[in-house]
Amino acid sequence: MGSIVIDENRQPLLLAEVISANWLPENKIKRSEDEDDEDDEDVKTRVWIETKKLWHIVGPAIFSRIGTYSMNIITQGFAGHLGEVELAAISISNTVIVGLSFGLILGMASALETLCGQAYGAKKHHMLGIYMQRSWIVITICCILLLPMYLFATPILKALGQPNDVAELSGVVALWFIPLQFSFAFQFTIQRYRFMYELFKDDFCQRH
Repeated sequence: MGSIVIDENRQPLLLAEVISANWLPENKIKRSEDEDDEDDEDVKTRVWIETKKLWHIVGPAIFSRIGTYSMNIITQGFAGHLGEVELAAISISNTVIVGLSFGLILGMASALETLCGQAYGAKKHHMLGIYMQRSWIVITICCILLLPMYLFATPILKALGQPNDVAELSGVVALWFIPLQFSFAFQFTIQRYRFMYELFKDDFCQRH
């Protein structure tokens, strides 16, 4: 069958009027406005969907960070009711001793995210839990190596030029912070593991 070729000069008058009407400037403006409205609605829908996904992932992380930092703030707030020396001791122990170990352990626990991402990309999903268990062992050993900083906090602070009464009391407070340091080994790694699990949860459910 041959193709039918429509000659523009032999088109019906009504069809020509409809085609010419569609190309009027007013119709062009109306069509462009409708397309802009549809694009705006699509953008708003996509932004809303991405925002829900984002808060579903980072919401628990924000809550855990607020809980972690508010614990130190509340502790210092109550210490301020005891006296100036007590407040100074708590502040120095939190800032100098716990702050240093906090940064080291947090940095080591952050490597778990990279390892979990590599295991997921290599399709070795069973390695996710193994990496977390290995990180417990490695970070616990690191916490043991950091113990002298807690045990000898008083002479360290005196060497840094702190007053004797503040250094003595800070050394006592630092001993009570030792369990907090070992809790970081499990707290930070579990947070990273749960964060990665939330990212890959849908894929895990489909595979298993």
